[in-house]
Amino acid sequence: MKRYLADQGFRYIRGKRYHPMTQGKIERYHRSMKNILLLDNYYCPQDLTAQIAAFVKHYHHRRYHESLDNVIPADLYHGRAAAILEQREKTKRKTINRRRAKYRKAIAMRNTVS
Repeated sequence: MKRYLADQGFRYIRGKRYHPMTQGKIERYHRSMKNILLLDNYYCPQDLTAQIAAFVKHYHHRRYHESLDNVIPADLYHGRAAAILEQREKTKRKTINRRRAKYRKAIAMRNTVS
């Protein structure tokens, strides 16, 4: 396994067993999944499998991650994150400029009425 990962450009690192601080991201992922799965009762393994698949799909393709600058993992994986963040910045600038213009217009109107 270690050799295969090295061939793929990955480093194989072992964390300390039973120590969530060294396994933080995966432990957080498992906690999120557990919190969702425990909300319901499953009467057959297929129901549980389907719910896990739905959670994984939602987690990777719908849920924004704060640690990823509020983009979804699929966007980051497919290289769309930079374009999304750039578009958000443009929208933010545009909104700020629009609000400033509206504010200045309101102040000018107030000054002409006085």
